[in-house]
Amino acid sequence: MRGLINIIIIGVLFGSVVSCKKDSQPNYQFFPQMYESPSYETYGEYEIFADEQSAMIPADGTIARGFSLYDYNNTNDDYELAKVELKSPLDSTQVDLARAKELYDIYCGICHGNQGKGQGTLVKREKILGVPSYADAARAITEGSTYHVIYYGRNAMGSYANQLDEEERWLVTAYVMKLKDDLTK
Repeated sequence: MRGLINIIIIGVLFGSVVSCKKDSQPNYQFFPQMYESPSYETYGEYEIFADEQSAMIPADGTIARGFSLYDYNNTNDDYELAKVELKSPLDSTQVDLARAKELYDIYCGICHGNQGKGQGTLVKREKILGVPSYADAARAITEGSTYHVIYYGRNAMGSYANQLDEEERWLVTAYVMKLKDDLTK
């Protein structure tokens, strides 16, 4: 009798397990709206958002991904154009030379040297070669060319557009111009 009860229990358990499994459709889902939620296009119009359509419009002042406010491209022609045309939007009262020196020492001094003579730590250790002095007469350094080089990089120098925001790039440019003036006196 005991064996018959065990066989019946095993049969009921096996039957319940097999009866719940259907290969033709998925198993029962708790909270199916979490697994199969409707998808919406970012800027599409939907009845569900009828009164909130303005919430899906980009905020004022946003800039599209990949768009640059800098009008010059990374070409030699635009470098020469920036060298001639581009001027700093900061006037002398907006240039904080202490902050500019700090930024220059962090980002530029390691290669160009703290005085702009092209004798930074990496040059002295011969890790990089050929960093010219700002006083070199063959180099016509202007605000525009300096900003362009900081923005895009040039030769062995990489871009610092991601490390420095626009105001900081202009501060470093002003400090480079100050170093150039100091060296050419």
